[in-house]
Amino acid sequence: MAAVPALLAVAAMAAVMAEGALAASFAVSGTTFQVSSGKLTSSGLASYVHTDRDADGAGHSVALLGIGRATLTDICQSAEVKTPLGPVVFKLTAGGAAGPVRADSLVIDGADLVGDARFGTAQIGRDAASLDAVPGVGGPKGDFGLQAGNIEVAGVRSHAWSATGGNFRLKGLRLSVSLDGTQCF
Repeated sequence: MAAVPALLAVAAMAAVMAEGALAASFAVSGTTFQVSSGKLTSSGLASYVHTDRDADGAGHSVALLGIGRATLTDICQSAEVKTPLGPVVFKLTAGGAAGPVRADSLVIDGADLVGDARFGTAQIGRDAASLDAVPGVGGPKGDFGLQAGNIEVAGVRSHAWSATGGNFRLKGLRLSVSLDGTQCF
């Protein structure tokens, strides 16, 4: 019950971001979360080093990963949150038997990424300001960047500071908040 107002606020913010009325730039919470997927495929990847800021102004170095049109299987996202009742695990799962999860213009600010990857038409060391594999994803002039025409990553495991997307389609969505919950990995 305590999470209902927060979930409604997140849904409302997502709706206005999708309409373009609110920018997707925000202060990160100061807590990383886990993301896993059996498989991620996408048409387009662009990446460069970026700094996220939390509400206190502290900086967190991330690899900003812009992913064009993504299809994911068996997605899991979890975060352990400190509460007066003790640590609570906030967990979201989707995909699996319900079908693939799809996201357009997905941007993940990740601390790490692990998996078995295949990149098509990779360009490593490209100037971040000239990245064009994912519309709207480019970094500062002179910074290191990389991009690929298409990607496939199996066994995805990542710790991230934030994730945003133009459109998410989550088949088989399940959301849980639990004192004795387990994280994705």
